[in-house]
Amino acid sequence: MSTIDYDELMKPVIGFLGCETPKAWLDEALNHLDILMQDHANCEKKAAGTAMNLMFRYSFFTDLQVKLAQLVREEMLHYEQVLELMKKRGQEWKGLSAGRYAGGLRKEIRTYEPEALIDVLVIGAFVEARSCERFYALAPLVDEELGRYYRYLLKSESRHYEDYLALALDAAKTAKLKNPEEDIQGRIEHIRQVEKELITAPDDVYRFHSGIPVKK
Repeated sequence: MSTIDYDELMKPVIGFLGCETPKAWLDEALNHLDILMQDHANCEKKAAGTAMNLMFRYSFFTDLQVKLAQLVREEMLHYEQVLELMKKRGQEWKGLSAGRYAGGLRKEIRTYEPEALIDVLVIGAFVEARSCERFYALAPLVDEELGRYYRYLLKSESRHYEDYLALALDAAKTAKLKNPEEDIQGRIEHIRQVEKELITAPDDVYRFHSGIPVKK
C-alpha cells in the first residue's frame, strides 16, 4: 500500500480524534522504544481481555459476539507478533505499570445500563483510534522493520474503532433509547475532550498512550 493510501486511510481516524499526537511525545519515542514495545504488547493483551469480558457480560447481544470474537483473535495475534519482535531484538518481557490513560477514560463510564455498555464501546473506539494514529505517526521515525509492522497494523486498528462505534449505536438502538444517534454523538463529543486532555496534558510516565513527557 502506498503512502497516499495510508494518508487516505488515516483521514477519518484523525478526524474522529480531538487532536494528533504531540511532537514532544514523538520526540521521546526513540529514547523509550523498549517501553513502547512492552506497553504495546500489554495494550494488545488488555484489548483482547476487554473484548472477551464484554462477550461474556453481554452474551445476549449477538452482533457484539461476532464482531468482538474477531477482534479478540486479531488482538491476540498482534500480541504474539509484538512478543516475537521483542524476542528477536533481545528484549525480555518485564512487568510494566499502567499509565493514566485507560483509567482516566474509564472514570467517564456511567454506572447504569445500557449507558455503561455504550460508554465502554465509545471508549473502545477512541483507544483503537488513538493506537492507530500513534502507529501512523511512529512508523516513519522508528527503524524499517518496526515501521513496516506499524503500517501493517493500521488497517485492522482503523477497522476496530469503526466496529466499536457501530456496536455502540446498535446497543443504543437495541435498548430503544429515545434518540440513539444523539446519545451516541453526545458521548463521543464528551469522551473526545477527555481523551484529548489525557493526550495533551503533561505526563510523568512514558507509555504508549501517555501525554506530553515531563522532563526530569
